[in-house]
Amino acid sequence: MAGSSQLVFAPLGGVGEIGMNLSIYGLGEPRRRTWLAVDVGVSFASQENLPGIDLVLPDIRYLVEERRNLAGIVITHAHEDHFGALLDLWPKLKVPVYATPFTAALLAAKRQSEPGAPEIPVTVVALGSRFNVGPFDIELVSVAHSIPESNALIIRTPHGNVLHTGDWKLDPTPLLGLPTDEAKLRALGAEGCLALLGDSTNAVREGRSPSEKDVAKTLAKLIADAPRRVAVTTFASNVARLRAVADAARTAEREVVVVGRAMERVVQVARETGYLDDVQDFRPQDAYGYLPPDKVVALCTGSQGEPRAALSRIAQDEHPDVTLSKGDRVIFSSRTIPGNEKAVGHVINGLIDQGIEVITDRTQLVHVSGHPRRAELEEMIGWVKPQLVIPVHGEALHLHEHAELARRCGADVLVCRNGDLIQLAPGMPGIIDEVPAGRIYKDGRLLVAADARTIADRRRLSFSGVVFVAIAITDKGQLAANPEVELIGIPESSADGEPMAEIAYEAAVDTIEQLPKARRRDPDSVAEAVRRGVRAALAERWGKKPPCYVQVLVV
Repeated sequence: MAGSSQLVFAPLGGVGEIGMNLSIYGLGEPRRRTWLAVDVGVSFASQENLPGIDLVLPDIRYLVEERRNLAGIVITHAHEDHFGALLDLWPKLKVPVYATPFTAALLAAKRQSEPGAPEIPVTVVALGSRFNVGPFDIELVSVAHSIPESNALIIRTPHGNVLHTGDWKLDPTPLLGLPTDEAKLRALGAEGCLALLGDSTNAVREGRSPSEKDVAKTLAKLIADAPRRVAVTTFASNVARLRAVADAARTAEREVVVVGRAMERVVQVARETGYLDDVQDFRPQDAYGYLPPDKVVALCTGSQGEPRAALSRIAQDEHPDVTLSKGDRVIFSSRTIPGNEKAVGHVINGLIDQGIEVITDRTQLVHVSGHPRRAELEEMIGWVKPQLVIPVHGEALHLHEHAELARRCGADVLVCRNGDLIQLAPGMPGIIDEVPAGRIYKDGRLLVAADARTIADRRRLSFSGVVFVAIAITDKGQLAANPEVELIGIPESSADGEPMAEIAYEAAVDTIEQLPKARRRDPDSVAEAVRRGVRAALAERWGKKPPCYVQVLVV
C-alpha cells in the first residue's frame, strides 16, 4: 500500500445509543478510500417523543456521497437493529449485500410482507466462510446470540486485522446453532489483532449471562405445571426460544398455536432453513378455540406491548381468535426494551385485571440476554489480545464501563461517538475528522429528515391543539360574513364556563374591528393580527397559546 494509505473506521449509528447500528470501514488514501459498511439497522420511535413516527433510521448522506467507493454491505445477523433499515435505505446505495442463509431468508420474507419493497440481490455466504468485499478480506466467526447465525467479522487488511464483534455472548449450551467459536478467536489473537470493536450492551453487569438451556428448563416446568391455557410471548426472532417452547409443549402433551404475523414469518423461515427440524407442526390461530384449555400453548407476538400485536389485543379482549380467562398463565419470555415499559405494563395490567397469572423474568428465569456481561468481555479480550478496544453498541454508561474494563485488561482504549472518523492505522489510533451522521424518520411510507418541521409541529399539536379561522372580507375591508372558527384538541370551556370557541370568535371579530381601515384592506395584515389576537385571548383564559392558522378571502 502507498505510504499515505490508511485504515479508518466511523460509526454512523449504534454508538452512544442502543439500536440503529451502522459502521463503516475505509481503506486507502484519504481522497480515494474504498468503504465497507457493516449492518444497516433501525431503532424504535417509542424510545423518543416522536408522535406518528414508526422507526428511526441512520442518516446515510455520507454513504450516498461515497456510493461509487462503497464496496458492499455485510450484515452480521437478522435483528431489526442490525438489518431493519435495508429495505428503506438500500435503494439509495444499490451495492452488493452479503448475509448468511437465515438472514437472507428472513430479509426475503420481510420484503414479501411490505408492498413496494425493493428486491435486494443478496450474496449468501456460508457460516464460518471467508470472502472478499473489494479490498477487505472478511472471515465470519460464529457467535452465540438470541437469533440464528449471528456473526462476528474478522476484517483483514494490509494495515492489520480488526474484529467487529456484532452481538454476541459466551453460551456453552446455546440450544440452537453454534456456540461462540473460541478456537477461531484464539487463532486471531495469535495472528495479531489491531483493534476490537465490541458490543457494550451488558458491560455494566457482573458475571456471565445464563444459558438458553437454563431458560428452556424453566419454560418446561412452567408449561408442565400450568393447570389451564398457557401463552408465551417472546421476540419472534429468538428461534431457540421458540424451539424451547415447542419442546416443552410436546413433553406436556400440548399443541402449539402460533399467533401473530411476525411469529408466523419467522417460524416459516426457520423451518425452511432447518432450524426447526424435528419440531412438531404448529397449529394456526383459528385452531385455538377448538383445543382443550390444558392442551394448548399460544406462542404470541407482543412482548414489547405493541398496540396491534397479538398479546396486546388479547389483553384488551379484542383478538378475533384467541382469548384468555381466569386461571390461565402468560409467560413473558423477553426483556422490556428501554422506552417500552409503559406499553408492556399496560398489557400486563390488562391481563391481571382478567385474573390471568403473569410470569416475567423478575420472578423466574424465563429470559436471558444475548449480550456479554463483564466476565465474558474479559474472556473475549483475553482470547483476541487486541492492541486497541473501541466500545460500540451502547449508551454512554455502557461505553464507559466497557472502556474501563478493557483498560484493566491491558488494552489501549478509544471511546467515540457517531460521526467520529477514527484512524486505526498506520501510526497512533485517534479521531482525525468527522463525517455527517444523524437520523432520519420513517413516517408511514416516507422518510423525513430529523430536523423537518413535521415532528416539531406534531409535538406542538399534541401539547396545545390547533385553531383554524376563516375570514371573508370585501375589497373595502368590511366583514362579508361572520368568521368561521374551528378548534381541535382544545378544552371546550374556560374555567368560568365560557365556550372557548366563542372566546376565539370574539377575539377575531374584535381584532378586525380595531384595525385601521388601511390595514383591513390588506389580507396578510388581517391574518397576522387575528392570529395574534386569538392566541392572546386563549392564553389569557387557558394559559396556553395554541398554533392558530388564519385564512383571509377577499370577496
